[in-house]
Formats: sequence, C-alpha cells, structure tokens
Amino acid sequence: MCSLQKRDGVFILTLSGEGEHRFNPPLIDFILSALAHVNQNAHLASALITTNDGKFFSNGLDLQWLSEFSSSRENRSQILVFKFGQLLTALMELKLPSIAAVCGHASAGGFFLALAHDYRFMRKDRGFLYMSEVDVGIVIPPSGMSIVRSKVDSRYLTEIVLGGRKYTAPMAFKAGLVDSVHDNSAKTLEAAIDAAVKMGQKNWNKEVYLQLRLSLFSEPMEKLRLGTKEGSPLLSRL
Repeated sequence: MCSLQKRDGVFILTLSGEGEHRFNPPLIDFILSALAHVNQNAHLASALITTNDGKFFSNGLDLQWLSEFSSSRENRSQILVFKFGQLLTALMELKLPSIAAVCGHASAGGFFLALAHDYRFMRKDRGFLYMSEVDVGIVIPPSGMSIVRSKVDSRYLTEIVLGGRKYTAPMAFKAGLVDSVHDNSAKTLEAAIDAAVKMGQKNWNKEVYLQLRLSLFSEPMEKLRLGTKEGSPLLSRL
C-alpha cells in the first residue's frame, strides 16, 4: 500500500508495490494518517518527499472500487472524491516543504497529487504526466481546476486539460511542470533528499512556511476546503 520512513531528517512517503497506486478510501486513509504524523512531528524534519515503487506514481482514482457495487456507485463516487479532496487539502496544509519524486506515470489523480506538492522531481527515462479527464469523460470542477491553474503555466493549460497531452520528463521540465529530471528512480529520490536537506539547513519557521503557502495558493485552498466541508464533489463523471 504505502510506507512512511525518515531518512536524513526527511520524511519519505512511498507508494509501494508494483501496482498502479490508485486511490481508494483505505489507501487515502493510510496516507492521511501518515500526513497527520508528519505534521505532528514537523519540528523534527526538513521536508516530506512522496515517491513510488514500480512504473506508476499513481494512475488516479480507483474506478474498480467504484464499480464493485453498481447499485451504490453514485454514493461510493461521492465518498471517494470527498476523501481525495481531503488528501489534497492535507498535503497542501503541511507545515513542511513537500517534494514529489515522480518515478513513473502520474495520470489523472496522480497528476493532481504531484501538483499539490511544492516541488516536483521526475525520472527521465520512464513515466509521463497525463491529465486524462478529457479522454475518459470526467469533468474537473472549479476546485480541481484551480489547482491546475495555480501550478501550470497558462501557455500549456489548453493542451494539458483540453488536449490530454502526455508529458515525458524532458517535456515536463521544458513546460515548467517539474523542477528537475534525473536518470533513474534512485537518482530522482537522492536529488529530492538532497534538496530537502538543504531546505532544512535554512531553519525556516514551519508555521510561517505554511501560512505563506496558504496565502500563495489561497484560491485552490478555499475551494478545496469548501468541498471537504460541504461534501461538494471534486470531480464528476459524465
């Protein structure tokens, strides 16, 4: 499922195993618990890194979980998108800098997860970033779109959202979707750890860092919090 460890003063959350790391309530609850632990111990670490085993960073929401009971699909859909909104909110409310070390495909919800981090490092030789909603028939509502607009250069919004273009690591770096690219998974993670350690050496005030992030991304945070408080769907299937 996933694991949380600490290395060189850096929390590392790993989506483990060779699967697609699709988000369902059990996985989201595990990650939320890990993020709560990270926030409670933020004074003991310099940053959080989220990374993956296998060829997928994450392939998005677990549509199979939605289809297990066809009679309750609508209710299960509401539960899943609500909890995914909680996950994105919790990640953006961390008191620590966050880095996504993307070592595989990040599609749909996996792309959103990467965007919710402060920084993104990506493996060069495998994986792509892909907002698949236009291809699979899913509408991204204002809360989700606000995250995209706040993190993506406006020059690339149309081809990402409306074109469903897949971005390899070199393409993603050129478009500013990722901050650096690296030869393999090990080097991607090592680069992320090195960057996290250097951030820790700056001795930033954790509360100040959090408030700066909340102010910088005030619009998506407001929309995410509204959704998680009122149960508004993060996305809906046509």
